[in-house]
Amino acid sequence: MKESRRPRRIQAKEFRSRRTLEIARRLLGKYLVRETPRGRVAAMITEVEAYQGEEDRACHARFGRTARSAVLYEAGGVWYVYLCYGVHEMLNLVTGPRGRPAAVLIRGIAGASGPGLVTRALGIDRRLNGLPAAPGSGLWIEDRGLRIPRSAIQATPRIGVAYAGPVWAGKPWRLVLTDPAAASAAPATLDAKKAGH
Repeated sequence: MKESRRPRRIQAKEFRSRRTLEIARRLLGKYLVRETPRGRVAAMITEVEAYQGEEDRACHARFGRTARSAVLYEAGGVWYVYLCYGVHEMLNLVTGPRGRPAAVLIRGIAGASGPGLVTRALGIDRRLNGLPAAPGSGLWIEDRGLRIPRSAIQATPRIGVAYAGPVWAGKPWRLVLTDPAAASAAPATLDAKKAGH
């Protein structure tokens, strides 16, 4: 698997489409890049889950705007990081226009399967909550020119959301890159046009 061009940092405005599920799909094969005291670390995103709107009974915005969920109402391109079960930090990328709560949970990267393992591997905690997905925060997303064929992506129900009821728990909004080797070099980008603007 060969990267075809110089990495391009994905800009916040590219995450502001209302089409959260499409953004989630296009995040697969992109790179999560973390600046650490030991240097820069980058890992391909391999698993995501989409959460969108107050109507989504699995989304933290289902109770409306609260102190915890306020970040979800920001314009797309900022991080939403929260503590799950008092143990695991969970990394989400806020998507959509300001005022419409939606986000994509980063569930897996190359070498770390599971959202708690992702944040542990990259030294991510709630200090990033509300900060932009940009070098200034120390965490951002890059397009390294890889295209993921739909045949290499599996859609399943989201994990651990039985409380949302059978309709919302059954939404196939968890997307997994089942064959990273299928990624190919191509001029595919998560640009404004493709993100639904």
